[in-house]
Amino acid sequence: MNKQEFLAQLRRGLSGLPREDVEERLTFYSEMIDDRVEEGLSEEEAVAEIGTVHEIAAQIIEDIPFAKIAKERIKSERRLKAGEIVLLVLGSPIWLSLGIAAFAVILSLYVSLWAVIISLWAVFVSFAGCSLGGVLVCVIFTAGGSVASGVAMLAAGFICAGLTIFMFFGCKAATHGTLILTKKTAIWIKNCFRGKEEA
Repeated sequence: MNKQEFLAQLRRGLSGLPREDVEERLTFYSEMIDDRVEEGLSEEEAVAEIGTVHEIAAQIIEDIPFAKIAKERIKSERRLKAGEIVLLVLGSPIWLSLGIAAFAVILSLYVSLWAVIISLWAVFVSFAGCSLGGVLVCVIFTAGGSVASGVAMLAAGFICAGLTIFMFFGCKAATHGTLILTKKTAIWIKNCFRGKEEA
């Protein structure tokens, strides 16, 4: 793929984004290709070295704030007629309340998801505290002459230490998965707002 084909595909991949951002990114990648051509690469090699259009477009979309994409999408190409304005105002009790309800549901789902992750980390911390407490109580019981109780507490501390290790890896994986889910959901919402037309 040569430079012009790459830039044309990138423009299509970025459709729906603010025009100034699209032009800025196209200029950036055009100059990047030109720099690599000056270093001795062919246009096709320079384009291949940069990466795929899909990866670049996804990264650009991820970097642009959601508010900017929503503002571009909402921005009207034409002026509203008086009748449309009246309908918007009269219908506002319905569409505004539905919008607030949808936002509240999405926010509650998001908060609930992260509450589960926080609870898992709280269990991890409690297991870590129990393992340290078990070892400490073992020393106290053994020093007090109750060796059997000390050994039992040491065993409980070791069990809690094993559960702590288990919980750490589980919590880490759950947090990582939730972050990926949150990121992909945000990108999906951005794509919905920009009304992307696939090439």
